[in-house]
Amino acid sequence: MKRKKILFVAEAVTLAHLGRPLALAQTLDRHRYEVHFACATGYDAFLQGSDLSLWSVHSISSAQFLAALAKGQPVYDDATLAQYVLDDLRLLQKVRPDVVIGDFRLSLSVSARHMQVPYVALINAYWSPYVAQRYRVPAIPLSRWLPVPLAQRLFSLVRPMAFALHSRPLNRVRRSYSLPSLGWDLRRIYTDADYVLYTDTPEMFRAHDLPRTHSYLGPVTWSPPTALPSWWDALPHGRDIAYVTLGSSGQGALLPLVLQALASLPLTVMAATAGAGAPEQLPENARVASYLPGELAARRARLVICNGGSPTSQQALAAGVPVLGIAGNLDQYLNMDGVLRSGAGILLRSDRLTEQQVRDAALRLLLEPEPRVAAQAVAQQFEHYDAGARLEGLLAQLPGPAV
Repeated sequence: MKRKKILFVAEAVTLAHLGRPLALAQTLDRHRYEVHFACATGYDAFLQGSDLSLWSVHSISSAQFLAALAKGQPVYDDATLAQYVLDDLRLLQKVRPDVVIGDFRLSLSVSARHMQVPYVALINAYWSPYVAQRYRVPAIPLSRWLPVPLAQRLFSLVRPMAFALHSRPLNRVRRSYSLPSLGWDLRRIYTDADYVLYTDTPEMFRAHDLPRTHSYLGPVTWSPPTALPSWWDALPHGRDIAYVTLGSSGQGALLPLVLQALASLPLTVMAATAGAGAPEQLPENARVASYLPGELAARRARLVICNGGSPTSQQALAAGVPVLGIAGNLDQYLNMDGVLRSGAGILLRSDRLTEQQVRDAALRLLLEPEPRVAAQAVAQQFEHYDAGARLEGLLAQLPGPAV
């Protein structure tokens, strides 16, 4: 029997969109699936040692992506998405997959349909039209110029219009391929696929009236393949550990402030810079590396401090460790709402951050029992979800290769 040919396409604007499909690709049974993986160049260090068939596609730079988020502007324009579609079509014609799985590769909404290839989208549940959400004003110019309560009121008024503006580029590209508009709700843009898999649990993000083509995959955790730093086995014994990583999504500049806030606490701090340089001056209790194995680091820690995004939050909660999320973009605020509802963390704004806020929040999460109990309850929920097995269950239902 011929193996099903599966193509993963990662829009590598942040490590989350690279790591999730890569983690899932590595779970598939090679006796049943021929697995291909496409992403932008420059990520060889994360792909080393894999048995995947590798392909290159263009993605905008992380800097361009993050700059657009910081300004509250659309990430993609018509020309960029039109070029993405052409790149996708060339890739699909070369690989001829039975199924294509995309993580934030919005152009597959057009290219996969044009090639008549079943398309599976990976997305966080909080972007689903079927999950009720509270939209906090993110760290955009509006929130920097105005008091947060006033900025929130204005943001609530303009958000539907902003979502419509962000939806326009893909709708225009779809029209050029004779595909119907997806409307003006950005959540429809993000979840347009033949099948949609939420990389979350329903306990944290409950859906209503969910169509049969949407389902929960469960958390997908991934750590970069990296050597342990020299200090990993030499950390002081008998002291609590805080794991700090502000990720690749814009809050890295706050790392010196966070480390200084923790300097006076009876902690050992291990921090990852996500490839950026280490701060020039390090407190005595801090150890820093470019990358750390996040799952192992979370299991060693009693507190995880991150940008509030789902990858590190899920690593922490899977280990039963509470989360201090320092959120900037809307995605991080939406994820942290789920963490807050579970009782397993604290949210701070990146655009209003002070050392005292970080210190006070860290002490609460370290000393109060309730957040840890809540995080342990979430960890038990996570144990019921095997994302790789759930993905294979879906793939088994889809048509295979022609004999």
